[in-house]
Amino acid sequence: MNGRLSNATIAKLPAEVRVPSYDRNSVTPGIVHLGVGAFHRAHQAAYVDACLADGESNWGIVGVSLRSPDTRDALEPQDGLYTLAIRDSAGEQLQVIGSIQSLLVAPEDPSAVLAALIDPRIRIVTLTITEKAYLRAADGTLDGAHPDIVHDLANPGSPRTAHGFLAEALVRRRANGTPPFTVLCCDNLPANGATLHRLLIEFAKLRDADLARHVADDVPFPSSMVDRIVPATTDADRARIADELGVQDAWPVMTEPFRQWVIEDRFPAGRPAWERFGVTMVEDVGPFEDMKLRLLNGAHSGIAYLGLLTDHATVDRAFADPLIRQFVDRLWAEAVPTLPQDAGLDPIPYTAELADRFSNTALAHRTAQIANDGSQKLPQRIVASALARLEAGLLPEHLSLVVAAWIAACAARGGSLPQGHFTDPLDAALDDLFGRNLPMAETTAAVFDLVGFANGHPERHRLIEFVATHLVHFKQGGPKLAFAALGIGSEPPRRAE
Repeated sequence: MNGRLSNATIAKLPAEVRVPSYDRNSVTPGIVHLGVGAFHRAHQAAYVDACLADGESNWGIVGVSLRSPDTRDALEPQDGLYTLAIRDSAGEQLQVIGSIQSLLVAPEDPSAVLAALIDPRIRIVTLTITEKAYLRAADGTLDGAHPDIVHDLANPGSPRTAHGFLAEALVRRRANGTPPFTVLCCDNLPANGATLHRLLIEFAKLRDADLARHVADDVPFPSSMVDRIVPATTDADRARIADELGVQDAWPVMTEPFRQWVIEDRFPAGRPAWERFGVTMVEDVGPFEDMKLRLLNGAHSGIAYLGLLTDHATVDRAFADPLIRQFVDRLWAEAVPTLPQDAGLDPIPYTAELADRFSNTALAHRTAQIANDGSQKLPQRIVASALARLEAGLLPEHLSLVVAAWIAACAARGGSLPQGHFTDPLDAALDDLFGRNLPMAETTAAVFDLVGFANGHPERHRLIEFVATHLVHFKQGGPKLAFAALGIGSEPPRRAE
């Protein structure tokens, strides 16, 4: 092995490995990205890399980790370079991505992050910080009592949260006479740009009314929809990539060939020509977002929890299970009618494409990875569709089973889930609740109360009834009985108690 992937070793890589075709020394920063994890490196950074190769040299990325130094520690010795391994059942293509110019760790040096954000060359701030990092209360508003929010309000010059960094940077840019950047959320949140805009206005109001007006009136927050499956990198992946490259890569990223990005085109300070590389620029991203959340992400959650409960470690193995496959087809049949009907969507071919992606044996996308943070993900992935069906006088039998499977999987983590542990921000409260051994109806209602599922919705009680019935089946006979109660498989259903 001849050293580490870097600017100095990239010319020695095998000819079949794609490498940056542009002079990285001529690239200047135009984007700060908050949350520089694997998904960003497989998705937005890869799109930007293509733009840089097309001659748009003023859109380099400054990557910021808001919590852990792990990504910086892995990539800084590699000059920000890393390998993107694009895998399907037919093989693997390796591409070295060079769009990340520098990496910062916010807890170590918040002033350096603020300095990057106020650089006049920075015109876009993108975010992939996961749903829980938006620090929303149960009703969806900003959790003003969260310790990090309290800290940021008291210490604006050394923030901890995305809200604090964005607000302070906008204050300083305005004082310097620098126009505001565009804030582009790339997380799986409903109307993610509008959601982040509202949360930042709420945060700004706690600081200063004039700042809140500035955020509300002058800062663009286009919504976007992102899609690419990115499994966690394993040590076996690192070893295989190193053998193929002839050098070590501390953190390669695994992904699938498919990728999608739909963005509302509101960038007064400019943007890369993403549309040249397959990005769809639209006026309203909402319908595309709904289709992705309810069909891809909703099915992913169902596969994850049911896969864990049936001892399937990866998505492809779970999806190959005839019972789970039949369930997913029925889940899609329930979700499709809840989508906007006049938005030009084509959900049937989309689900056929999803079936091919879920069957990709090369990705080894672990069900435990997808299962994380269900209390934050299920409201938009599953609960919204279930409530829409109830409002329309339709039954959410399969959608509600996903919620039950999440509860059953959370309750089983004490030792009966052999395929991996997953976490949730409400783990302690959930474990305490499960320890009470309440009847299923009471357990379900208590979980809904704890998480805030369907709060205030007139159909909330009916949805709780559906979920509680599924939970009884899970308790009596596991997923097989829960499936049989829906007519999936051959075992006749037993009456729920």
